[in-house]
This record gives sequence, C-alpha cells and structure tokens, in this order.
Amino acid sequence: MTRVLVVDDEPQIVRALVINLKARTYEVDAAHDGATALRLAAARHPDVVVLDLGLPDMDGVEVIRGLRGWTRVPILVLSARHSSDEKVEALDAGADDYVTKPFGMDELLARLRAAVRRAEPAGGEGDVIVDTGEFTVDLAAKKVDRAGKDVRLTPTEWHLLEVLVRNSGRLVGQRQLLQEVWGPSYGTETNYLRVYMAQLRRKLEADPSHPKHFITEPGMGYRFEK
Repeated sequence: MTRVLVVDDEPQIVRALVINLKARTYEVDAAHDGATALRLAAARHPDVVVLDLGLPDMDGVEVIRGLRGWTRVPILVLSARHSSDEKVEALDAGADDYVTKPFGMDELLARLRAAVRRAEPAGGEGDVIVDTGEFTVDLAAKKVDRAGKDVRLTPTEWHLLEVLVRNSGRLVGQRQLLQEVWGPSYGTETNYLRVYMAQLRRKLEADPSHPKHFITEPGMGYRFEK
C-alpha cells in the first residue's frame, strides 16, 4: 500500500487530502511544519510527499533540500506561490512536480499517481524479484521467501535489505545506509548497522557466521551478492 506524507499548515487542506487519499486506500501521515515533516519522513519512509512551501517554521524549499540529502522519494509541491521563479527554485531543489492552489482534487491525485509510477523500478519482473537460490526477495510485494515460507522482517530490517538489494553487487557506504534507513540526522551510528545486519544474516543466511550474501567491507560499508 502506498504511503503519502502530507505537509501543510492549513488544517482544512490537510483534512481534505487525508479524507480523499484514505478513500482511495492510501496510507497517510500528516505534518503541519517542516521539522515534523522531516522527522516523519525519516521514521515512516513515505512513497510520496505532498508539500506546501509556506510552512510556519521553515520554507518548503528547505524541506525539499533536507529530504534530497538522503532520499529520492517523489515530492509533489502544493503551493499558493504562482511565480515562475518560485516554481523553478522548488524544482531545482529536487521537487518532482508543482501544483498551484487552489487546485482540483482529481488533478492532484492524478499527478500523485504519476509521481509514484515514475519512482517505480523500470523494466520487468527481474528488477523487483531477486532469487539467491536460498531465499527470494520480492521488492514490489515487500516479501521475503525462504524454503517456501515467508520470512518475517521488521520495517527497519526490510528497509535495510531493500537498499542493499537495489544496489546488488555494489558497495553501499555506512553513511549512505544509515541516512537512507534511519534518516538524515544519522551518519555515525555504525553500531545500528552491525546489529541489523546480524539480524538479517541470522534470518536469511545458511551460515550467518560465514555470510555469502551480506558482505561486510570493513570500515567502508556493505554489499549484497546474489
């Protein structure tokens, strides 16, 4: 199910968006200021962000830059600012689309669906299903199968696995992993990685003490090998 983070300080707009999105089976989180938005994005990992630029504590462009420091989540700006320069600034900062207020709900929802589609992995099924011979990771369904049984992962374990699998065969640095999984304020808590990598190995590796798939590159990061 697609999770949407709505960021706007106008309660009536937030209420309308939440009602319409939930009616279409989206999961919705809401924030009324930039700081809360950044915290929620780090904690909840939304699939798309709907963002007003006129927030009480910081400019929405700052929120875009804060998000783009660690995530590629689609950002759909919803703003009363109509000038070309302001639109360009938001898009240059990393927004994916721009809708001006007042807006039509149907158009906004169509643009949101388009943003989510563009963010999906390109290509066929092979891009979203990875079979190691010992376990299978289905990125689209967010499921892991081992010996015909579903493996239960926590949200954090899943997100760590997803980042590694999407970068299969490539070294992913410690800082990048921490910021993508735990959020932009994390960059040095390498003990988190050791704990959660140990949990993934215990659940998925045939011999966790001699891993074949979750490889540590000492002092640098981790690599997933099929």
